[in-house]
Amino acid sequence: MIGLGLDGYEPDSQHDAAVAFRIRVVAEEQYIPLHQHRKGQLILALAGAITCEVENAMLMVPPQYAVWIPGQLPHSNKATPSAQLCFLFIEPGAVALPDRCCTLKISPLVRELILSLAGKSPEQLHQPAVSRLVDVLFDELPLQPQEHLQLPVSPHPKIRLMSEKMAEEPAAWQTLAQWASHFAMSERNLARLVVKETGLNFRRWRHQLQLIVALQLLIGGKSVQQVAQALGYDSTTAFITMFKKGLGQTPARYVASLSTTSQ
Repeated sequence: MIGLGLDGYEPDSQHDAAVAFRIRVVAEEQYIPLHQHRKGQLILALAGAITCEVENAMLMVPPQYAVWIPGQLPHSNKATPSAQLCFLFIEPGAVALPDRCCTLKISPLVRELILSLAGKSPEQLHQPAVSRLVDVLFDELPLQPQEHLQLPVSPHPKIRLMSEKMAEEPAAWQTLAQWASHFAMSERNLARLVVKETGLNFRRWRHQLQLIVALQLLIGGKSVQQVAQALGYDSTTAFITMFKKGLGQTPARYVASLSTTSQ
């Protein structure tokens, strides 16, 4: 990923309360492997999307949403091609944000505050006007609502394999029976394992993963019908019903709302 001024910035060695960078993703750096830093990090999606993975969850960040990653939390990031992002690094203890990784719906005001901060040079960060901007940003950030665009996962090798394979080939891995056969175990025991490791039954867990994959494909330009087929749905209507139940809107309206708020 490249950005305006990000090259050479080391979060662990800097102590500014808040520093932001606007990023344009290049093809060879769509995936950032597991890493961590002392500062907390907010990743705001401006265009395209980013998926963040931590030890027990996979989080999807479509445009106008952000993922919050507390300091010292190991994480990896995968962005869609040509995604535009904003990285906001926050000094530990500077603002009251959750102590766990989560997805936040970002208001237009907070978006503009972050973008304004991203346009400041290192020398400007210590000016009184910028300090006041950061104060307002820190007042508003804790008020951003959390969204449920995340998939519970776990270090268990079976759960890891299931989440990876179902994300890569969602149409090929549809049922608990398929996985039980693959692992040479009973459906009942596998169902119990999924609940134990994720807190959700297999059907709900699969639907949550499908929502994440669907958003990635829709934001990438696929039609609703193409996404339904990619996920293995027999009908587009069945896919729309699942999507609306999970996110409260049809796929078309949801993606349209993201485009409207990104203007």
